[in-house]
Amino acid sequence: MHDPEKSGVAYPIKVARSKRKSFVLWREAFMAYLSPAIMASIGGWITADKGLQLGALTTIGGTSALIALLLGQWLQSCGIHKRWVTGTPRLALVAVMGMTLAVIGLLAAWLTTELLVIFAPGESLAWLSRVWIDFPLSAIIASTLITWGWRSSINHDHQK
Repeated sequence: MHDPEKSGVAYPIKVARSKRKSFVLWREAFMAYLSPAIMASIGGWITADKGLQLGALTTIGGTSALIALLLGQWLQSCGIHKRWVTGTPRLALVAVMGMTLAVIGLLAAWLTTELLVIFAPGESLAWLSRVWIDFPLSAIIASTLITWGWRSSINHDHQK
């Protein structure tokens, strides 16, 4: 009916650019809790492992959320000012953060087991053996989610 080319009316064309999502720490930390907690609890339901079901909500999800909050806070406050953080390619930064926080997760597992042996000697805590897997794995998951999300949200001006 009405042809815009013949009438001479120009319609603005929206530029199709991908908008960068802003980094919201509480939202990212919530997803860092929810993602591994849901996946681990599904595994716990399938295998009928009550320890995994409980660990999904505590040592797996909780550790992941805590690491996400701490790392996200550091990236927002100090990381943006570190040239090696903003200058490193995203995939390499994710790998470095993942390995670093896996080591920190192992140290946290060691500290947890040592402190519980000192403060609660003789008590058999079934979940204590799980922290050697849960803490480092949760740290890797959280650091990957947070670093990838943060890095994709920062401006190109900060990367150079």
